[in-house]
Amino acid sequence: MDFEDTIAAVATPPGEGAIGIVRLSGSQSLPIGKRCFRRQKPGKWQSHRAYVGLVCDPANNERVDQALCTYMRRPHSYTGEDVVEFSCHGSPAVLRWMLALLVAQGARLARPGEFTLRAFLNGKLDLAQAEAVIDVVRARSGKGLSFALDQLDGRLSRHVQQLRQEVLGLLARLEANIDFSEDDVPAVPAHEVEATLADMLSALDQLLATAQSGALVRDGVPAVLVGRPNVGKSSLLNAFLSADRAIVTDIPGTTRDVLEETVDVDGIPLVLADTAGIAATQDVVEQLGVERSRASLAAARLIILVLDSSMPLQPADHDVIAEVNSARAADPDRRTIIALNKADKARVLFPNDVQHVLDGTPVVQTSAVTNDGLEALCAGISEILLRGGLPADSAVVTSLRHQEVLQEARAALMEARQAAVDDLPADFVCIGLRAAVSAFGELTGESATEDLLDRIFGEFCIGK
Repeated sequence: MDFEDTIAAVATPPGEGAIGIVRLSGSQSLPIGKRCFRRQKPGKWQSHRAYVGLVCDPANNERVDQALCTYMRRPHSYTGEDVVEFSCHGSPAVLRWMLALLVAQGARLARPGEFTLRAFLNGKLDLAQAEAVIDVVRARSGKGLSFALDQLDGRLSRHVQQLRQEVLGLLARLEANIDFSEDDVPAVPAHEVEATLADMLSALDQLLATAQSGALVRDGVPAVLVGRPNVGKSSLLNAFLSADRAIVTDIPGTTRDVLEETVDVDGIPLVLADTAGIAATQDVVEQLGVERSRASLAAARLIILVLDSSMPLQPADHDVIAEVNSARAADPDRRTIIALNKADKARVLFPNDVQHVLDGTPVVQTSAVTNDGLEALCAGISEILLRGGLPADSAVVTSLRHQEVLQEARAALMEARQAAVDDLPADFVCIGLRAAVSAFGELTGESATEDLLDRIFGEFCIGK
């Protein structure tokens, strides 16, 4: 990319809307913007002011739209460069025309994430904060948005920077001993080095302990409702959504395909799949539905086994239970919970009767008709997924990249500590410390490579 160019992009989603925003960033933003905009009240352009006027084609003075134009002078802008934003009517035709005018006047079409990349390169954001921008855009629950905003505010970066500074401090002391050993510089005792590294590792372990919960909240959990036909899987999905999303009848086999929806369960985005009942059938279409149900079962991290409490366990129930047990054996980390449904009817099947079918699996009585037990089911799901709850008032690791980088830093600190325990020369301790400093810097961007930046910002939408 040529960062001397002035870039332009539509910053709002495709489709019709009340407002559509087209933005410019770069040294020529204001000259280009002024050529395409006729202010209602001419005068000097001031930073951080919005002006009413007409967007016009400079070539023939043809009017494109009435709009607001906002100018933000560097460095007090999102990118740290001169930025001009046009708030137009949200017509796709207007936005395409507006963008074409800006390109004709010398702007270049922005690439994915280029505005935020420029913000990072101009010191407006560190790399972890820049990554949080896309997490804010893609947040699927209130808790996920809260974590993303905390990271955007720099909570994780400050925590990592503090650890990095502590490592740098110890590294400086040890290197001073090595470089000035003949100048009576006091040596750092091995036991002090070991104790300092133990404290660093403890703080790092506390941070890494948030990674599992953070990833669940950020990325969501693939979940599946399974059971034999007509146990109320589709009714439960509708109850989760508080909407009639799935067709429900008393006829077994009504659901023939997998229907997915995202629901917020105590801050966790649950990508919940309603599946066709798993049972033997001669119907070709139903057979395809059953195979898709099995595929969803194999891909799920959470299995909600739905049983009908108004009748004893049927042979088809035992067949489904066997499939769930096989899925659990294939992936011991897969979570399961039993929803003993149709509690609004006369019950013949109770929790004690089914606790043995999936060892260690909680059982919740539910009624998709009356919504009884739905809160308990959500609480049970949250408990088995989070195991201790969401982290509060602390930095949270939500990104797999961040987790891997911090694990690299931990491994480097462990090597440095072992060198101190073995009373090896300070040079060996310093090797581990330098590797940890580099890993911490990769998270916040001090030691990020061009390939890493391309990979991260390539996932952004154009215009952000």
